[in-house]
Amino acid sequence: MPLLAAFKMNRTPTTPWYKANTNHLQTALSAVEQAVEDYSDRQKQQHTDIPSALTEMATTISPPSLEHLCTTFHLSPFEREILLLCVAQAVLPYFAQVCAQVQEDEHLTYPTFNLAMSLFSDAEWNAALPTAPLQYWQLLQVATGQELTRCRLQIDNSILLYLLGLPYQDDRLIHLMQPLADRNTPLQPSHQHLAEQLATTWSQPITLPVVQLCGMEVAEKWAIATAGCTLVGRSLKVMSARSLPTDLTDFHYLMRRWEREVALTNSALLLDCEQLDSAEPALKAATLQWIQNTSTPLIISTEQRLLSPRHPLITFEVSKLTTIEQKNLWHKTLGSANIDIDGYLETLVFQFNLSTLAIQSACLAVKQDSSKDRGNETAIPDRLWDICRTMARPRLDDLAQRIHSTATWDDFVLPEPQRQILHDIATHVRQRAKVYLQWGFASQGSRGLGIAALFAGTSGTGKTMAAEILAKELRLDLYRIDLSAVVSKYIGETEKNLRQIFDAAEAGGVILLFDEADALFGKRSEVKDSRDRHANVEVGYLLQRMEAYQGLAILTTNLKSSLDQAFLRRLRFVITFPFPDSKSRAEIWRRIFPKQTPTQDLDFQKLAQLNLAGGNIRNIALNAAFGAAEAESPVMMRHILSAAQSECIKLERTLTDTEIKGWI
Repeated sequence: MPLLAAFKMNRTPTTPWYKANTNHLQTALSAVEQAVEDYSDRQKQQHTDIPSALTEMATTISPPSLEHLCTTFHLSPFEREILLLCVAQAVLPYFAQVCAQVQEDEHLTYPTFNLAMSLFSDAEWNAALPTAPLQYWQLLQVATGQELTRCRLQIDNSILLYLLGLPYQDDRLIHLMQPLADRNTPLQPSHQHLAEQLATTWSQPITLPVVQLCGMEVAEKWAIATAGCTLVGRSLKVMSARSLPTDLTDFHYLMRRWEREVALTNSALLLDCEQLDSAEPALKAATLQWIQNTSTPLIISTEQRLLSPRHPLITFEVSKLTTIEQKNLWHKTLGSANIDIDGYLETLVFQFNLSTLAIQSACLAVKQDSSKDRGNETAIPDRLWDICRTMARPRLDDLAQRIHSTATWDDFVLPEPQRQILHDIATHVRQRAKVYLQWGFASQGSRGLGIAALFAGTSGTGKTMAAEILAKELRLDLYRIDLSAVVSKYIGETEKNLRQIFDAAEAGGVILLFDEADALFGKRSEVKDSRDRHANVEVGYLLQRMEAYQGLAILTTNLKSSLDQAFLRRLRFVITFPFPDSKSRAEIWRRIFPKQTPTQDLDFQKLAQLNLAGGNIRNIALNAAFGAAEAESPVMMRHILSAAQSECIKLERTLTDTEIKGWI
């Protein structure tokens, strides 16, 4: 049966190379058939001289697939003949019957080492060794359960398809490794430079060192890796480090299959270590073993540096795009749409430090919106701002609690000096782009460009509400940092957690709210033991990140005196929220009930006699509203009295007669 007819299901275009490759393989199989027939005839005639027709034929034609395979894996002529025996078994339907006839055993319907040793004059037992190319590179599968000479020999499916002229693809790796295609958008100059450095590193003729790409943006690192491989003529595949087997046998099997693919396809591997957890020592050990044992081109993608003591890595830090690069990317991606927001881009770029993929996604979304809202150009900047906020959220949503801000200035009662400082904070955030970029302050250094503020005061005086008001006015996300999830007893873990939070927050310039910050930003102590030294290292690290963070960070505390003085020196604003006096409490009571809430005969001056902070007043108002709703009545003084009594019980204090005099 002709080879093309045997593979009618093949949909590969019949290019000249493909036809030549198929013809060569057909000729090789014919030689195998002829060798079998000759051997069968000689058995009948009891001849012992066995010519190697296949070897003679192979010297005349050299198609790419067979020649490349044999040259790459250093197959001897005899090993090549064994390989072709197995190809014949796979593609020629009648070959099984021929094998049984020649071997004079109806059960041996397949090639064996014994058959190959009998057929070919250049036979050598070395070909049957596990370390010989056929088995070492898993070109053949050798069955077990019988003596070696009678074991079934079967060609690997991926190798068979490769010899037939199809693009090589390992069926055992396809679910573990995915190809990475070069994206259409060119890299920005800073990232293109890294790709060129990677290519230069791999251009040395002696070794191919393992390259490590470190940084927050996974997509940017993968794009750099892809571009670098393209420059050196290699395709790139990605595999998660979590897919590495921890069993030693499976590990070496996977590595051998991958080395075989690299040899046939000139590929490189991107090992994704982004989700590699230090709490999983088996996976980390497998990753380090892969790094130490590999002889193929390897790139590591990780957020933090991975240390490999026995195999040093060449590390490139992948920074975020520069402000100019982001602005140019916005202009190019928006196209004609940027006419509507041209003067707005500088503010946008300074506020949102987005990746290439995020910028492209934001531009696509705003273009779709602008096509719907033609004639309403003022809506485009606002929509783009909201889209950027959304793009910056996902990473931080996993690390902190996002607070939906609804409070406004009208809801807030605060003395004028403190209120003015809050307005100043908002002004600094809004005008950062002009002062830092246009007026040149950023050129003096990146440290100190952030805005840090301390809100001090007793519980319930409005510190968190003030943060919410700023977030709403500035149209920024507000994230509360959960200290219990940040502070760790393990050395280095607190700094690691804080680094993740600050790095993630940089993308959107969000407002970070460190509630009860005295627990985290406390005074550095005299070093008496290792724990004191570790605690001081944490404080020192926080000082550095507070200075470097380019967003707004708000610290709230009930105990201002307990904060480290080094922090206070680095705070641009400090606001002390006073306990509300009688006049302020009356104003709080006037504003505490929404307009929709039915009220009746409320005396705010008498309610102001209750000596509680605004947070407690809100609790009382809310509880009173529930009580009135249950009684199907407007909120009245008696409902507030009942709620106030409950609140005081919770606070473990007595409600005095003076405070509730004249309420009912």
